[in-house]
Amino acid sequence: MSWSRRLLTASAVGAGALAVTALTATTADAHGAMFGPASRVAACYAEGPETPKSQVCKDLVADSGTQPLYDWNEVNLASANGQSQQIIPDGHLCSANRDKYRALDWARTDWPATTVTAGAKTFNFRVTAPHQGTMKLYLTNGGYNPTKPLKWSDLDLANPIATYATARTSDNGYYNVGVTLPQRTGRQLVYMVWQRSDSPEAFYGCSDVDFGGSPAAAAAPFAATNPSGPSETQIDAGAARSTVAHHGHGGDTALNSTNAANTVATADAADTATGPGSGDALLVLAGAGLLSATASGVFLTRRMRAAAVAA
Repeated sequence: MSWSRRLLTASAVGAGALAVTALTATTADAHGAMFGPASRVAACYAEGPETPKSQVCKDLVADSGTQPLYDWNEVNLASANGQSQQIIPDGHLCSANRDKYRALDWARTDWPATTVTAGAKTFNFRVTAPHQGTMKLYLTNGGYNPTKPLKWSDLDLANPIATYATARTSDNGYYNVGVTLPQRTGRQLVYMVWQRSDSPEAFYGCSDVDFGGSPAAAAAPFAATNPSGPSETQIDAGAARSTVAHHGHGGDTALNSTNAANTVATADAADTATGPGSGDALLVLAGAGLLSATASGVFLTRRMRAAAVAA
């Protein structure tokens, strides 16, 4: 192979590597959890992964370790694509059928619960990477039994208590969702499905609420009331322990690699159709130029050495 061809090959390979880095580095996924009423994972994280207070959160850590709590904003499925009800089986709704979060599916009456009443409310969702999509909140129906695993039929799917269009921006890190709660009694559950429109990824959450008026609910052992989500100080302190990345799709490594490759392929196709013009394209071109210049310097240095030896 000629030196000129080797130079071109090296430049192309280097430019490709830079293109992957540039394009994947700017791809941010949506992550978060309901803080008010606090979801199960958020409430346990707020208690402290190393020192949980409620019995159910202690049991969660004993069963699954602290990592699910440090990864509080990643109860997701990378390839849901609007098919949540088809791909998440009954009894696994709160975990999104992910073994990592299996404890969230426990049918117990001692999950920390928020006291609520019927009527108009504002729920607060802490978002760590806002994206476009649709968040739907469902409330369990009148026949819900918290001592049994949550099923799709336990939810009033025909009448979500909120349908909220999420945007690429948030209000100081929150989506503030207006909801209307119907009449209920006792412990109920709010189920969240947040489907992105710019990706097949979806996020899920279970928030326990208590409407009162039920002796069985009031007698629940070890039940914490009105839990809060973690503070910003707690979030910052636990960030180093989190395995959640805001590029790729979270979850399984294989899915991360596949989705990253698909992102690059899609971006390449878009650049071919529209021509370079975005910040990513300019970065890729600049990187390619730098690599080309470096390769050229290597080429010239070797030729000069060869000439010196020949002399």
